[in-house]
Amino acid sequence: MTETNKALAAQFLAMADRLAVGRANPHRIRAYRRAADSLAHLGEPVEALAERGTLQEIPGIGRELSAKITEFLATGTIRSPDAQTAPLPEAVADWVTLPGLSPPIVEDLYYRLGIRTLEDLDTLVRSHMLQTLPGITAPDDAILAAIRNRLSPPRAS
Repeated sequence: MTETNKALAAQFLAMADRLAVGRANPHRIRAYRRAADSLAHLGEPVEALAERGTLQEIPGIGRELSAKITEFLATGTIRSPDAQTAPLPEAVADWVTLPGLSPPIVEDLYYRLGIRTLEDLDTLVRSHMLQTLPGITAPDDAILAAIRNRLSPPRAS
């Protein structure tokens, strides 16, 4: 797989994850995932298909996603509401290393729920409301232990 195919597949998967966190139309989420899978398994560089004008021959790529691919190839980015998020603060972005938290979940916590600190996250987990979010894979006690460890790291003996 070429670097461009890989980057586009990753971009489409991230967009699908953001849509899933926002509980968007499941068909739209599946479309991004299918497009990502097709790009990841494409036997040639996506640039070659774009040059031939055959992007829509890729399984799962229609007019809208073809336009996004063309935009990515021309500019290196996709200016779609599905792709737009301001970067997370570094301390918050690091939460993806906590048990059960993925990048889309961390973005949802920060942007949609307003969770800004580990203390805020700790409060949310203790309320058992974190488990109501889709995609949470770790039990509350594992997340709480990891948060406690970060808030007061063990002292060296």
